Amino acid sequence: MGDRRWLFADQLGGHFLDSPGQPVLLIEARSVLRRRRFHRQKAHLVLSALRHRAAELGEQALHVRAETYGAALDQVPGRLSVCHPTSRAADAFVRRRDRVTVLPARGFTTTAEEFAAWAGRRGHRRLLMEDFYRDARRRLDVLMDGDRPAGGRWNLDAENRRPPPAGGLGVPGPWRAEEDEIDQQVRDDLDRWERAGEVAFTGRDGPRVFPATTGEARRALRHFVEHRLPAFGPAQDAMLAGDPDMAHSMLSPALNLGLLDPMECVRAAEAAYRSGRVPLASAEGYVRQLIGWRDYVWHLYWHFGAGYVSLNRLAAHAPLPGWFETLDAEAVTARCLSWALRQVRDTGFTHHIVRLMVLGNHALQRGYDPAALTGWFHRCFADGYEWVMVPNVIGMSQHADGGMLATKPYAAGGAYIDRMSDFCGECRYRPDRRTGADACPFTAGYWWFVARNRERLARNPRTARGVAGLRRLADIDEVCAREAGRGAAPP
Repeated sequence: MGDRRWLFADQLGGHFLDSPGQPVLLIEARSVLRRRRFHRQKAHLVLSALRHRAAELGEQALHVRAETYGAALDQVPGRLSVCHPTSRAADAFVRRRDRVTVLPARGFTTTAEEFAAWAGRRGHRRLLMEDFYRDARRRLDVLMDGDRPAGGRWNLDAENRRPPPAGGLGVPGPWRAEEDEIDQQVRDDLDRWERAGEVAFTGRDGPRVFPATTGEARRALRHFVEHRLPAFGPAQDAMLAGDPDMAHSMLSPALNLGLLDPMECVRAAEAAYRSGRVPLASAEGYVRQLIGWRDYVWHLYWHFGAGYVSLNRLAAHAPLPGWFETLDAEAVTARCLSWALRQVRDTGFTHHIVRLMVLGNHALQRGYDPAALTGWFHRCFADGYEWVMVPNVIGMSQHADGGMLATKPYAAGGAYIDRMSDFCGECRYRPDRRTGADACPFTAGYWWFVARNRERLARNPRTARGVAGLRRLADIDEVCAREAGRGAAPP
C-alpha cells in the first residue's frame, strides 16, 4: 500500500489517495485557529469536513489532535507522503521533514510542468488568463469540436455580463447541507475554546450550508447543473439584494477543501451542454472559472514568488477600518456595501462580483493596505485560502502588482453598481452624484482614486480615458478633499 498519506484539511477527496485503501493521516492542529481570527463558520466548515473524512475512513485513518502539526507528527511512526500543500508555509514545513515525501499537487487541472511549458512559450509577453484558458481547453479537450471551440468562439463574456432581470432569475436556491452529530460536536468544541479564550472568531455562527463530504459535494454539483447552471452565464456578474446566491454554484468551498476534483465539475457542465440541457454561454462561463481562472491563480501564486503579497505599486497604506474588520454592516449607510458586509458576517460568503466590484472596489478607492485586505479575505471567507486570495486581491482586485496579472484596476463608480444590481433604488445616496449630501461614495471615491493615481493611469490605454475625464470636472478638488476627509468613517 505504500506510505501513509497525510491529508491536509484542504485535500480531503479520494483523488488525493493512490488507492482506496491507502492508510491516511489526518491532523487537527489547534494552533491553526489561533494564528488568525477566522470567520466562525469557516472554522466550523473546515473542522467538520476533516472530522467527517476521519469518520468515513474509520480504521484506515489515523486522526491526531494536537497543538501543532509538529507535535502531531511526533506521535506518528514511519514514512509519510503528502501532496504538494497549498500554502508556502505548509510547503516549506513538509519539505523540512526527512521522512515526508512531497508529491506533485492534485486538485487542479493543469500541472506545474504544463504551466511552465505554457509560460515558457509566452516568452517575455504577459501571462494572460485568456491565453492560458484557451491552451487548457485544447489540452484537456473541453468544449471543443475537433480543433475549434464549441460554437465557434472561445469567449462568451459578451453574453455573460447582463444586468439582473427585473423579476429575478426564477431558479431554485442552491443545495444546502443538513447538520449531523459531527457538526454539533465541532460547534461544542468551538464554543468551549472560545469561552476559554483559546481562540477568537469574527462573523456570526450559523448552520453549516456548504458540503463537508464528497457525497454532499456531488449532490450539490448535481443540483447546480440541473437547476441553476442554465441561468448562470448571462447573470454571473449581476447582483440582487433579495438573492445573494443568484445562479452561482456555491461549490468553491467544496472545491477548495479538495472534496471535488474540478474536472468532475467540468465534465458535468460539458455533458449538460452536449445534451442540450444547458446553453453554451452558461457552460462556457462555468468552465472558464474552473480550468481558466482557478488554475491560473493557483499557478501564479507560486510563479510570482513569496514577495508578491507585499507589492503595493499604488502606494495604498490606509489600515482597514474597525467597522470593516469586524463586519459591522449596521455602521454603513451605502446600501451595497452594508449588504455585502452583512452577507460576509452572516454566511462567510459572497459571490465573485460582490467581492470584486463592491468590497474590493471600495477598498481600492479608499487605498486600504492590500496585504491587510488579502488577510481579511483569507480569514473571512469560507473558500478563502492563501493561494486563492493573494493573486485575486493583490493582482485582480487591488492592482497592487501594477499590472502583472490584470490589465487595469477594477475601479468603478456608482453607475456600474446601479446598472448591475438593484441596490441603488433604496439607497440614500445617488449613483449620479459625486458632491453634496446624497453623493454616492463609490462615484466620488472613483474620481478620488483616479485623481490620486492619475500619472500611472494615464500611461495605461485602458484607464487613460478616465484620467482625461478629470479635466471636465470643475469640482474635482472639492470631491478629493471631501473623500480624503472621510478618513476611516463608514460611508
